[in-house]
Amino acid sequence: MHHDDFKFEPVRGLPEALPEGEHILWQGSPNPLQLAKDALALKWVIGYFTLLASWRVMVSSIDVPFGTALGHGVPFLIGGVFACLILIGIATVQARSTVYTLTNKRVAMRIGAALTMTLNLPYVCIGNANASVHKSGIGTIAFEMTGQTRLSYLMTWPHVRPWYMAKTQPAFRAIPNAAHVAKMFAEAAETRVSQPQVTRVARLEAVPAE
Repeated sequence: MHHDDFKFEPVRGLPEALPEGEHILWQGSPNPLQLAKDALALKWVIGYFTLLASWRVMVSSIDVPFGTALGHGVPFLIGGVFACLILIGIATVQARSTVYTLTNKRVAMRIGAALTMTLNLPYVCIGNANASVHKSGIGTIAFEMTGQTRLSYLMTWPHVRPWYMAKTQPAFRAIPNAAHVAKMFAEAAETRVSQPQVTRVARLEAVPAE
């Protein structure tokens, strides 16, 4: 596994051309709105500002007519709208700069808006995958790494499984048709892992004994 700063892509989403025998099975990017919901707590922010506005209206209605009290809640709603727009904007930038790739040999993730990097995760380094799919078909596939493979949670966020900080699990976040992609990954990984790994052995030459 390695990651490189993004400079030039000979193949979209990948830092270098595919080697012989490797081909792309699938590429995709997060859904911006779902990414804002899953990774940036958009629903919680909406609920928070709605609660603030409701509380302000109830408190004001004790001293002023209800119609006037409603007006006191408007600034909180406006603030909530701006906060939500900021979160959706961040999610949109993240989604546009992200390319997830499945090949017949690895998982690749080009991530990062300001500082772009590519994660290359060979199937032999992935022990398990967990898929979480919404009714819409959009979902997240998290990859559990094996052995001593370690990734930084902060460096790879939001493209990680939430709250798994001790052993970061990189993830395809908020991708459409997640169940199909998960099945594709499982088939490709099983095929790749079952293939014998060729190890280069140094050639030995017999030396006559003296």
